[in-house]
Amino acid sequence: MMNLYDERYERTDYYWGKIPSHSCYRVLQMLPPDRSLRLLDIGCGEGRNAVFFARNGYQVTAFDTSPGGVEKTKQLASDAGVHVEAFVADINEFRLTKPFDVLFSTGVLQYVPPEQRTDLFANYRTNTSPGGLNVFSVFVRKPFIEKAPDGEKTAHKWISGEILTCYHDWKIEFFSEDIFDCMSGGVPHQHAVNRIIARKDASQNL
Repeated sequence: MMNLYDERYERTDYYWGKIPSHSCYRVLQMLPPDRSLRLLDIGCGEGRNAVFFARNGYQVTAFDTSPGGVEKTKQLASDAGVHVEAFVADINEFRLTKPFDVLFSTGVLQYVPPEQRTDLFANYRTNTSPGGLNVFSVFVRKPFIEKAPDGEKTAHKWISGEILTCYHDWKIEFFSEDIFDCMSGGVPHQHAVNRIIARKDASQNL
């Protein structure tokens, strides 16, 4: 069955555009690829962030639940002359079995139900290389912000600051809470988002 994002990604243009997230530039500054670094883009969409990282020298692996999004990621990488190892997977089912230097995700973790987050983040933490980064953006609930007109029943917003509890024993390199305007679905609305960059201690074993 075609999901919402399959419908969005079947268009010839890029639904999210091709400009990378601002968080990408923070990663480039905090952990530059002056050596071989492995990066995983979790929920890569159409590949705008994955391709940015590949163009800047990271070894990029990426996955998304939408086959259409994965195909557009591969096409965008090909057009840029870089390689992204992209595949189809569900964030709630896929678990890491090898370490990455950077785990990156933006606008995806709301699809993880609260009861599954502890297990998922234990897997992510274990499979982050010592000194590596987890770079995530999560939508958070605010009583004064109405539900988005294109909001999905499978989405589960986080509590403000909740993502910090997943990294209480890691170094928090960056954290913010922002409210921004959005036009997805063609109707103006707002979202609240927490952004975090957490670094695993270099002395910690995998």
